[in-house]
Amino acid sequence: MDFSVESLETPALTKAHLADLLFEQIGLNKRESKDMIDAFFELISGSLVDGTDVKVSGFGNFQIRTKSPRPGRNPRTGEAIPIKARRVVTFHASHKLKDQIQGKSPGD
Repeated sequence: MDFSVESLETPALTKAHLADLLFEQIGLNKRESKDMIDAFFELISGSLVDGTDVKVSGFGNFQIRTKSPRPGRNPRTGEAIPIKARRVVTFHASHKLKDQIQGKSPGD
């Protein structure tokens, strides 16, 4: 199944655009499309909040990384400011996605 996103009015692919694509190209009604997209992102964000990495085959991995506290500095004033420990999300694209971005076909 081939999805086309060329009709997008903005350069960003939004949840609303994804729901419209499900409606137009799969045939789900608009409410089902929106609910499916919302459920998909809730599942991903919920897993990340719980500390579980999310792996999407052929796309990439979303991982939670804990950053240690460190000293920082206000670039305008030079004042030292402590930066607290925090958790951040990182994304690592799969080799398949990287190859697609570079325009390589699977046999290259």
